[in-house]
Amino acid sequence: MAAEQYNARDVVFQIEDYLNPGVWTSIGPKGIETFSKSKEYETADTTTFGSNGQAESQNMQIGQAMQLEGKRLRDSATGAIDAGQLMVETQSERLGDASNTGFRFAHKDDTTWTVWAKANFQMGEEGAGTNEKVTWSVTVTRSGASSTAAKV
Repeated sequence: MAAEQYNARDVVFQIEDYLNPGVWTSIGPKGIETFSKSKEYETADTTTFGSNGQAESQNMQIGQAMQLEGKRLRDSATGAIDAGQLMVETQSERLGDASNTGFRFAHKDDTTWTVWAKANFQMGEEGAGTNEKVTWSVTVTRSGASSTAAKV
């Protein structure tokens, strides 16, 4: 079958519990509205006199980040925040070695996860106007290489 477009709403994002490695929690499955993955490259200039005035370079480093945006989820009866969003907010307050934990994502029909074994989380803006729902956003930055893991 030929490759086809797929629904963004079918992509799942999870955070690994820093205090319980191997335990994963979905991040705001009813709250995420948009996501974007970006790459950042660092290059080395390899231009020499022999380049005859034409710039030359090589990729030396690749960074990746994922931006998640949507609505903040809160249980109206208990006041509890969505478990995944709360875990992200808690992780974003950790510093140094403790600032990294696992992050993974995949389409619901995929058989494997894309895994960032080490990722750090920086919260974005939160707020809303009079007749709006409260927004929520986070930037997840990969630290090290990506890998994959089977979905079970």
